[in-house]
Amino acid sequence: MKIVALCGVGVGTSAILKMNAERALARLDIDAEVTATDVASVQTVGADAQVILTSSELVAHIGKTNADIVVIDNYFDLDELTTKLEDALG
Repeated sequence: MKIVALCGVGVGTSAILKMNAERALARLDIDAEVTATDVASVQTVGADAQVILTSSELVAHIGKTNADIVVIDNYFDLDELTTKLEDALG
């Protein structure tokens, strides 16, 4: 299973989202590869992703995808990430 953490530039916020998504997945006992990327690379990096995690501001920039797009409001809120990942993957 592949999950993509998306931000505008692909440096800081996607790394934070990736790290916290990995923590949330560990809570759920789900093994998945989480990759951080930016808007310019999401079509390539996320081509085989099941889930794309992002902010509401970037949804329109994702383009066509078969992945579930999950909007995260607070990248530091492990409870939010856990709940939304469980809903998307459950």
